[in-house]
This record gives sequence, structure tokens and C-alpha cells, in this order.
Amino acid sequence: MAKKDINQLAKFITDAATGETEDINKEKKSNEPVKGRLGGLVGGKARANSLTAEQRSEIAKKAAEKRWRKD
Repeated sequence: MAKKDINQLAKFITDAATGETEDINKEKKSNEPVKGRLGGLVGGKARANSLTAEQRSEIAKKAAEKRWRKD
């Protein structure tokens, strides 16, 4: 359960006691994966379009160095 202030906690307890609980995060949870996927699809293309070939090459070289370096 997420942290709540005293008033929210009191309402939650009374709703649970009277059987009137409802999932307030239901809509939020069901929408998150869709938003995350759309953001990932759009963001990568936008970044690729904004970078020059030299910039992409430099980023790839840095990534390869970090990945294959010996610690």
C-alpha cells in the first residue's frame, strides 16, 4: 500500500470496514505499459533522426569501450 496521509488512511480503513473499497490505482496501472512502450518507440526514432552519423559513431564507440573494458 502506498504511503498516505492520515485522512486518506482513515477513509481507506472505513471503506474497507464497510465493504466499499475500490481500486484507485486500477486505471493508472492498466495505462502505464502502453504509455511506456509508446514513449520508447517515439523517443528512439526522434533521437536517431536528430543525431548526425558522426555523433552516432562516437556514441557507439563510447558504449563499446564501456562494455568491453577490463576492470
